[in-house]
Amino acid sequence: MATYKGIQGFTIQNLSADPSNFEEGQVWYNSTSNVWKVGELTTVGAWATGNNMNTARFELAGNGLQDAALAIGGDTDPGLSSETEEYDGNSWTIGGSLVTARRYLSSAGTQTATVAFGGTAPTGTVGATEEYNGATWASNPTGLNTARTILAGAGTQTAGLAFGGSVPTPTGATEEYNGSTWTSSPPGLNTARQALAGCGTQTSALAFGGTPPITGATEEYNGATWSSNPTGLNTVRSYLKGCGTQTAGLAFGGFLSPPGATGSSAATEEYDGSTWTSLASMNTARYNLVGAGTQTAALAAAGSASAVISNLTEEWTGAGSPQTKTITVS
Repeated sequence: MATYKGIQGFTIQNLSADPSNFEEGQVWYNSTSNVWKVGELTTVGAWATGNNMNTARFELAGNGLQDAALAIGGDTDPGLSSETEEYDGNSWTIGGSLVTARRYLSSAGTQTATVAFGGTAPTGTVGATEEYNGATWASNPTGLNTARTILAGAGTQTAGLAFGGSVPTPTGATEEYNGSTWTSSPPGLNTARQALAGCGTQTSALAFGGTPPITGATEEYNGATWSSNPTGLNTVRSYLKGCGTQTAGLAFGGFLSPPGATGSSAATEEYDGSTWTSLASMNTARYNLVGAGTQTAALAAAGSASAVISNLTEEWTGAGSPQTKTITVS
């Protein structure tokens, strides 16, 4: 009688957890969930619906990974929010509250080590900076040199980057954070703008989209200066979000306002360090949302969808990304 080992040349592994790295077609038995699994690679990228956030809101910040993300502050209409939620890849839980409730802020870092900065508080536009340790927020008395709102960020808690925004007019101001203080990095963005998105690191960042006027402008930062890429976003928009790196970025959602277009966008695009390529759209078009993750495993949540504040969550799995499937037998 033929056996799997005889046919394939190896036995099926008995594992307590699904492997993080596997070859397409690899089969194993998960002894924890008591099911057979097979690994495969996706052929096309797609968004899938996840579990809702606890609090619907928009104009918020966030960062982290698809299975370890943060959603910070925002506007619940009415009222500014100080609430933080943490996502584990399945559900959202309430974390520590911001010291300063605000909307239109930005952030950089991970779920357990984040810096949040700027935004609009009850007192107006602020440069307030706070750090999160995975449980509580602590204020840093040294805020942004240029207080602003509707800005973008990139990097980590100890090597962060803030750029663009409104002061109240659009700015290209760029600042670097070392975990203690902010240092201005002149010159700033080539295209001053607000409501833009960003991703990457302090020395290799990407800025794209924004307004006014509505733009798809894309710029790359090398730790000293910004360089414009003549090839911008395919879908020109503002109030969008992004994640990933300078050479493997992802842009999604946003607000459309070129001639003949109004309202929220579901457009998704990936950046390879040179050009943007359009991908499958989000299930729910929205802007002023939160984004986290990588080009192949991203997270989109909350935002404004058709003038309704959302708590919806979507997960992006890029083409060629590994995923596991349960083998069912009868």
